[in-house]
Amino acid sequence: MTLWQNLLDALQSIRANSLRSFLAILSIAIGVAALITMLSVGVGAQTQIAEQIRSLGANVLIILPGAEGGARGPDGARTRNAPLTVDDAKAAATIPDVAAAAPALQLHGRLVYGNRNWPTRINGTTADYFFVRDWPLAAGRGFSAREEARAGKVALIGATAALRLFGEADPVGQEIRVQGVPMRVIGLLSPKGQSGSGRDQDDILFVPYKTARLRLGAEDRGIIPDEVTYILVKATSDAAVGRAKEDIEGLLRQRNGVLSGAPAGFRVTEPAAAMAARQGSTRTLGWLLAAVASISLVVGGISIMNIMLVSVTERTREIGLRQALGANRRDIGWLFLSEALVICLIGAAFGVAMGAGSALLLAGLTGWPILVAPSTVLAALLFAVMTGLIFGYYPARRASAMLPAAALRSD
Repeated sequence: MTLWQNLLDALQSIRANSLRSFLAILSIAIGVAALITMLSVGVGAQTQIAEQIRSLGANVLIILPGAEGGARGPDGARTRNAPLTVDDAKAAATIPDVAAAAPALQLHGRLVYGNRNWPTRINGTTADYFFVRDWPLAAGRGFSAREEARAGKVALIGATAALRLFGEADPVGQEIRVQGVPMRVIGLLSPKGQSGSGRDQDDILFVPYKTARLRLGAEDRGIIPDEVTYILVKATSDAAVGRAKEDIEGLLRQRNGVLSGAPAGFRVTEPAAAMAARQGSTRTLGWLLAAVASISLVVGGISIMNIMLVSVTERTREIGLRQALGANRRDIGWLFLSEALVICLIGAAFGVAMGAGSALLLAGLTGWPILVAPSTVLAALLFAVMTGLIFGYYPARRASAMLPAAALRSD
């Protein structure tokens, strides 16, 4: 018998026992849908974390104050105003394994353009900040050395802040008021998306560091001269990150007169490493959820085996007639195995549609990052095929082992 003939016979048998076949198909569909939904949740979470790691920039270290308190770092985490200064950033930049270091003074203020206004974060920094973060411009230019040295009234605007303030209009070249101070937008930053803490990284305005200090009233807010909220450091390579971290800690301890082993008053963190660890735990959780979901597919496989065993019993005389007409044991085995595979494939097709729909619905209701990847669909289909082969094997083997004479005598 050819494969095509086996498939036609399988479809005819399914049609002849439509209710029984429907229940088997439904059990497989539910199992495949559950598997796709759970895998999509895990893959979506891992993809989001990978995007957040990339958005930080390569080989980035963050120097933060050591105690919890009022100011915020670049990822939105709260920190206390600590004695980190511009000179600390300059000193960190001299370390051999450091490619660049950028101080950042973070404030909050209101932007005004025409009859529109928008509250946002204001970050006073240097041009090196965008090199450290691998943050390109979508339009315009960056700060010049003259603008940084003379507290120029210029600004780079994030994509979200630009959308809120200018709509679809081009912000480059427009004049806005920042805390009442007129400034010219000279550049629009490319979108970065959310940070690891869920903060919108594009809802921000960047100005030169001296502009934030001298023109936006940093001293009036209790910030001491040359103090910064945090410092971003870019190591020269992946391999140099660990060495750079150790050298920075040693250098800042030396500058602040802190002995080894004593509380440093600052923290040098590697956000990408922490997020990579989080990604690993998310991957493990995703596979655990998939393993739990696959149990329903195994239950569906058991249902198929039971139905196929009933089918073998009901078709005993047919098996005997096929053998009498020249069908060998392999033909009989493939006949029933094909029926199990067809049931699983039909169920898998419905399950893919149900799973993709469930994943999209779950994403809409919860706001979770969910991604229905082709590899996820392929994995679910392969699992369904394996289910058909494994649970259809015993009934097919039982049918092929029947003796023609005994089969023909069956009622």
